[in-house]
Amino acid sequence: MENISKELKVSALENGTVLDHIPAENVYRALDILGLKGISNQITIGINLNSKLFRKKGIIKIADRFFEDDELNKLALIAPHATVNIIRNFQVVEKKKLTMPEEIEGIAKCMNPKCITNHQPVKTRFAVIEEGNEISLLCHYCEKRSDIRSLF
Repeated sequence: MENISKELKVSALENGTVLDHIPAENVYRALDILGLKGISNQITIGINLNSKLFRKKGIIKIADRFFEDDELNKLALIAPHATVNIIRNFQVVEKKKLTMPEEIEGIAKCMNPKCITNHQPVKTRFAVIEEGNEISLLCHYCEKRSDIRSLF
């Protein structure tokens, strides 16, 4: 009997960013938050991968794309334990941890139906409130406080 090895090979990333340890259920939200849908860069996505830290994790590899810290830190809202690896010439040249932003703009919708952001062309703006393991957002305009899970 032949010994046949079956494996999926994903090409190594020459230059770009690898986002690792994203909760599996939040991978698509991460794509939205970073504005990656519809870009022409090669993107490799893994969902429900085995993880030592979590049961299941997600990973996103973006070729030839590097992010500013304030862009990446928005991910802390949905993936506080995610890690960021910067790749140059097939080598990890930098590893980053995410930091919770103090404020976010334009990436979440206010849950208050009477909020001006739901009726006028006004970009949403929230203060980020951390209390223990709970994260909530406070709308700058109507001052409604919402659980982070309801906004994405």
